[in-house]
Amino acid sequence: MIREFERVILTKDLKGTLFVRGDVGTIVLIYPDCRGYEVEFFALDGSTLGVETVNKDDVISADGIKQVLHVQV
Repeated sequence: MIREFERVILTKDLKGTLFVRGDVGTIVLIYPDCRGYEVEFFALDGSTLGVETVNKDDVISADGIKQVLHVQV
């Protein structure tokens, strides 16, 4: 079960936004019955890039994932 303030990873592109599959965000609100979440996405400097509403199937927990984060240049 995903918890508030947990890091999550997008499982698909969010149409109409700049966020794509694999982007990492933080849960800032959980909707009743865990049907969906508000996810805040940050830049490397800590500034907020956006907050998006996602369905529960649009994200997975980042807990336990041991991969290097990378930036598109």
